[in-house]
Amino acid sequence: MNKFVEKYGQILIPVITPFDENEEVKYDTYAELIEYLIEKDMGDSLIVTGTTGEASLLRFEERVKLMETAVKAAAGRKPVIAGTGCASTKETIALTKEAEKLGIELCMVVCPFYNKPTQEGVYNHFKAVAESTSCKIMLYNIPIFVGVNMEAETVGRLAGIPNIVGVKDEAGVNPTQVTDFYLATKDADPDFAIYNGDDVMLLPTIVQGAMGLVSGGSHIFGPEVRAIFKAFAEGDNEKAKEIFVPMYRFCKSTGQNGRILPNSILRPAIEAVTGIKVGPARSPLAPATQEEMEITLDILREIGKL
Repeated sequence: MNKFVEKYGQILIPVITPFDENEEVKYDTYAELIEYLIEKDMGDSLIVTGTTGEASLLRFEERVKLMETAVKAAAGRKPVIAGTGCASTKETIALTKEAEKLGIELCMVVCPFYNKPTQEGVYNHFKAVAESTSCKIMLYNIPIFVGVNMEAETVGRLAGIPNIVGVKDEAGVNPTQVTDFYLATKDADPDFAIYNGDDVMLLPTIVQGAMGLVSGGSHIFGPEVRAIFKAFAEGDNEKAKEIFVPMYRFCKSTGQNGRILPNSILRPAIEAVTGIKVGPARSPLAPATQEEMEITLDILREIGKL
């Protein structure tokens, strides 16, 4: 088995960040949600302040406190991965160092956003972050948000840096890129981990060699994701598809009306299924409408989640 998968598993959950009605972080509820995810075995590892955790809308100190809360709540039962990517290299290094102080061993670092660096700029950014820490680094490619795609050649170069150990690819932008990343990294590091970052692309990317999934949907569909991986490993593609379709319908529904980040709809859906009050998304994300929630909740009822 791949060394990364052996340690962190196939399902990495980017934990949603709970807010109160004033959009302040509810750290106690965050710990409660983590307890739920662990007790129900919804995934294998927990990611703090990823995209689903609305990292770009959090202050530096909030991200550090969420890491502290997660480490304490998990209490060694599941690995905690810190999302430490920021717009600048300096801030990314500073946040990664905070994660390292907390004993977190793996940081997921998003490609720098807003600045649209060249591929050389992307390479230099990740190289500098990796060289600043003893943490392992998982690259995070999500061009739909950051404005630049990490090319396969760049990922291949970065795979040669000892503590850069994997990549999460938001595969919906380029459905075949998982294969491109595999071909680019297999000689530099045969154990380099390639994960899909888009729930709706789970089946196509498994076929291409994605070893796991970074899954916001696993707040609700963790057992189903696990069953899909199992069915595929056993060669039962029909069963994998049968399990996947209801989850696909739900995940597509969280993108209604052109929403790119699903949080506004995902949050009340998580509340409805878990009973944990994670609150509204932080501004400027607009709350879900009644019409949107009727569609999503109807799907959850149809598939037996409510």
